[in-house]
Amino acid sequence: MKSLTRSLFVLFVLFLPLQLQAAGLGDFTRGMTEKKGFYDFYLDETRGRVYLKLDRLGEEFIFQTGLPQGLGSNDIGLDRRQLGYTRLVKFVRAGDKILLMEVNTKFRATSDNPAEVTAVEEAFASSVLWGFKIEATDKTAGLIDLTDFLLSDQHGIAEAVARAKQGGFSLDASRSALYAPRTKSFPLNTEFESTLTFKGGEPGQYVRDVAPDGKQFTVRQHISFVKLPDDGYQTRVFHPNSGMFPMTYVDYATPLGEDMTKRLIPRHRLVKKHPEQAVSDPVEPIVYYLDAGTPEPIRSALIEGASWWAQAFEAAGFSNAFRVEILPEDADPMDVRYNIINWTHRATRGWSYGWGVIDPRTGEIIKGHVTLGSLRVRQDILIATALTAPYADADSTIKAQKEMALARIRQLAAHEVGHTLGIAHNFAASLSGRPSVMDYPHPLIKITADGKLDLSDAYDTDIGEWDKLVVKYGYSQFASPEEEKAGLRAILAERAQEGLRFVTDQDARSLRDFNAGSSLWDNGANSIDELAHLRDVRSIALGNFSEKNIPVGEPYSSLEEVLVPLYYLTRYQLEAAGKYVGGLVYDYSLRGEEEVPYRIVPPEQQREALDQILAAVTPEELVLPENILKLIPPKAYGYDLTRESFPRHTLGQLDALTVGEATAGHVFTILLDPARLARLEQFHQRGQGLFNLAGYFDYIADSTVRAERQEKMAGAMQRRVGHVLILQMMKLAADKNAAESVRAMALLKLTELADWMENSARKLSRHPGFKAHYAFEAARIRAFMDGSFDPVSEAPAAMPPGSPI
Repeated sequence: MKSLTRSLFVLFVLFLPLQLQAAGLGDFTRGMTEKKGFYDFYLDETRGRVYLKLDRLGEEFIFQTGLPQGLGSNDIGLDRRQLGYTRLVKFVRAGDKILLMEVNTKFRATSDNPAEVTAVEEAFASSVLWGFKIEATDKTAGLIDLTDFLLSDQHGIAEAVARAKQGGFSLDASRSALYAPRTKSFPLNTEFESTLTFKGGEPGQYVRDVAPDGKQFTVRQHISFVKLPDDGYQTRVFHPNSGMFPMTYVDYATPLGEDMTKRLIPRHRLVKKHPEQAVSDPVEPIVYYLDAGTPEPIRSALIEGASWWAQAFEAAGFSNAFRVEILPEDADPMDVRYNIINWTHRATRGWSYGWGVIDPRTGEIIKGHVTLGSLRVRQDILIATALTAPYADADSTIKAQKEMALARIRQLAAHEVGHTLGIAHNFAASLSGRPSVMDYPHPLIKITADGKLDLSDAYDTDIGEWDKLVVKYGYSQFASPEEEKAGLRAILAERAQEGLRFVTDQDARSLRDFNAGSSLWDNGANSIDELAHLRDVRSIALGNFSEKNIPVGEPYSSLEEVLVPLYYLTRYQLEAAGKYVGGLVYDYSLRGEEEVPYRIVPPEQQREALDQILAAVTPEELVLPENILKLIPPKAYGYDLTRESFPRHTLGQLDALTVGEATAGHVFTILLDPARLARLEQFHQRGQGLFNLAGYFDYIADSTVRAERQEKMAGAMQRRVGHVLILQMMKLAADKNAAESVRAMALLKLTELADWMENSARKLSRHPGFKAHYAFEAARIRAFMDGSFDPVSEAPAAMPPGSPI
């Protein structure tokens, strides 16, 4: 690393007086306000301009953007106090210009040979972010006008709006200006802020929902110049089972036969005061500061939950190493000296985030930065009231439901702070109970002996054993490199001995993923058993659903939004069980470690999962009871349908069939995933499969389309589910990315279904609904076969937004 840094100073050039071209620095800045710090600058408050003093050309530093004021739309993703990318940059002289250049840290040569280092630098592009004219000089420094750079869209705001397909917006310089109150300089960092206004035509709905005038919106952008840490930080190697994030780069000085890609973990600098002691206070503790705008009782819950990490650092040998405080009034939350937990409001519920400012050379975390969406806690209260119907009368309280929501927010605070400590998700943690706050937890809902629902243990109340192991790997201090290698191996062995599995985003987040047991928002050592349990929970809660699910004085129509999370309660456990069908069980095994690379889920377990999933699309499961349907009228005056409402084809009236159509679409997206079917086929050929493909399609059709015909609403729901299945089968057959054997079997089974439905329609003397359904679906299949119907043009109704819960 030292050789890399040394080589980058080759371009170091001191300013020489440019008396023929530039004014003297003292004369030029007369009357301006001087701000001293990491970079000194002058503020011309009359003209609204900033002039930066440069006396260290070629010196690398960190360039960081952020949004002190956001747009407020989760879908666009421009949130209050959001951080942008962290970049390694330097100012360099090029004739009469100063260039701000981003250094390429992806490719390096950690060599003592300067020529070898230079060869790599010259092989890969750098990026010039801006060019500046030299305005004034003295013998040791020059002055550049930074204003236009500060008033440019460095955060990528317009790009984010365009990426969300919300219109073409551009920066309006006439309505943008510096924000002087938060433009300052400190010894280790210099901070600039500006007000930026964007204008555009044909704004999208997301922009119109949050901006006073959808054709223009104004936000604030923050830019930080940060001094690089000293050389005292010790990097630590990444291991796939460590639970930490990887930070990678390619080292061209790597000896032949070794992996050129180097992997480090990001972590805070934490050093013991007394390294000879098993447990010691640190030289500098890790302190996080909570947004003072967070209200009670959420404020106390967030402090408590985030503070759980102190237990993990204690396990790693540090006492008093981690604490959480309220941000002081005189502190700027965008200042990189403060690790921050932000409380962020949006127009709709959305994700929370944890990341930070990280030295791109080494992985040292300079600033932890958490963003918590404020509507998440209200979503938990909604789920709790949907399950418990607590509003018996006007004096009813929801104390237990609020306690559940606060328990969730404690866990959420710990989770997002965990990311800012360098820790990845662990979506297999729930297989071992609740050993990690880094999983996505679904509320644990118990059924008591008398058939009631119990939410008292919905969320965990402490840091987990997995979390302690990860912090031990990331932060334990060792006396020597040899002791570090042995100590890290021992920590990884401890994980294996305790049977704690680790599976993260790349193998868990998508509906298409197939690592059995690694899912989001699930519970239980066996996802299939938990699906059966949640179906029982759902049945009990639907049986108790009444006007008591909303407060006295609320419109009856508001029951719909309470019913939504209850009706779709099993959506995530369906995904979890789906991973057993054509699924594998695997960890991130390395040669030399005593772990099996992978195993196929046994056929009998795949069959059990398939049965539980198909049970979720039976009419018995999908048809809402008549007493519930009678309770929910169209929306009251002053209240509107929203994205949290049910899908419908009935305008304002609750659509009792389309609610089930959305579930069917979800289920068949899981079961008919082309990659899943390709695996099923191959597993069968290897003698370890559930069905051959023909048998798999037949099993699903026999449970739905060809099942015994039912009457009334049950029959109507059965037909709607069949309609969704056939549409999804046609989409599968048309999918050019699917394996040809999968497409061929889908086509064959569609032909057989068309034949069966045409024959059935001819024989039916009653059931006009089924007769019409069979004729309609058979005709569509024939049209698809001859190329006159494109199934991609249609989509089943979608459930309201699910994640995050």
